[in-house]
Amino acid sequence: MHLGTIGQAIGLFAVTNVDDIVILALFFAQGAGHRGSTRKIVIGQYLGFAAILAVAVAAAFGAGFLPQRAVPYLGLLPLALGLKAARQAWRQRGGEDDGEQDASGAGQGGPASLAVAAVTFANGGDNIGVYVPVLATAGAGGMVVYAVVFLVLVGVWCIAGRFLATRPVIAGALARWGHVLLPVVLIAVGLLILVEGGAFGL
Repeated sequence: MHLGTIGQAIGLFAVTNVDDIVILALFFAQGAGHRGSTRKIVIGQYLGFAAILAVAVAAAFGAGFLPQRAVPYLGLLPLALGLKAARQAWRQRGGEDDGEQDASGAGQGGPASLAVAAVTFANGGDNIGVYVPVLATAGAGGMVVYAVVFLVLVGVWCIAGRFLATRPVIAGALARWGHVLLPVVLIAVGLLILVEGGAFGL
């Protein structure tokens, strides 16, 4: 493996996924005390990023099965999840918790893997446009290096998110405000993707 390619892959991943650490920390805080929640979050993060990587690789090879004009509309996923989470948080505030899972699947078992995957994929939709030209010029061998480095760093990101969520000061703040912050962050991410991509003529 060429060290230069590895370094470029690390830098590219870090720059395009820095915001994921915040979202992961919120998910981990939301799953605190729920058995198996860490496993679900990690699986969801890997599923979501694997989907991003698969689309980027396919597009780099010329498959292009995700039209560029469709990417901005991925913002509808976190927006919908955020609105549902906000509704659930409001119901719990009013003491109307009926045991229904919230938008991220948090109920008896914390955030659901598929919900985490959906947010990860939607939030990384714009990354595809960055990854495609890089992968296309890297060649088959370079693609493998990028893919391996990216997948290793997904695990590092999960560790970082969990680390942040378990620091006493941060954990306390997330425990107190996480139910408010999560829908706010998801809605903001969704709107940002929609607006920056020009969806619906925004």
